[in-house]
Amino acid sequence: MSAIILFTAVSVAQLMLVAAMAIASIRMFIGPRAQDRIIGLDTFYVNAMLLLVTFGVGTGRVVYFEAALVIGMLGFVATVALAKFLMRGEVIE
Repeated sequence: MSAIILFTAVSVAQLMLVAAMAIASIRMFIGPRAQDRIIGLDTFYVNAMLLLVTFGVGTGRVVYFEAALVIGMLGFVATVALAKFLMRGEVIE
């Protein structure tokens, strides 16, 4: 019984995360300003990270959690670099 509930919950979560990624990609490509595009990118990588975590929960493999950790770290650095570029016009001073 609990395996069926886990499978259903993971499947529903994955579907919702894919829908959120689609909405974030629309914001990323059609955003009227650069700030909207960066927020769309930030939302996209967070949803991708969470999608990998749900794959890891569903399959029980550790490699998905490690990949999600790498995506989280790189996404954070990318968001900070893009925000700094928008504020100052350069990333490295």
